[in-house]
Amino acid sequence: MWYYVKTLEYPVNLKCKDLNMAKLLVTQYGGPDGELGAALRYLDQRYTMPTGKSKGLLTDIGTDAPIT
Repeated sequence: MWYYVKTLEYPVNLKCKDLNMAKLLVTQYGGPDGELGAALRYLDQRYTMPTGKSKGLLTDIGTDAPIT
C-alpha cells in the first residue's frame, strides 16, 4: 500500500496574477487547436492504422513532448 501526499516539487510564490498569460496558456493547452488536442488526436488515430509502422509513427508524433 502507498500513501499519496499532494505536494509541489518546488515552492510556488505568486506575487501578482497575469490574466493575459493565463488566457494564452488555456488556449494553447486546452483549446481545440492547441498542442494537447493535437497530441491526443495523433494518439487516438493510431488505433485505427493497419500497419505497425504507421502505428509507431503516430505514437512517436503524439508523444514527442508537445508540452514543455
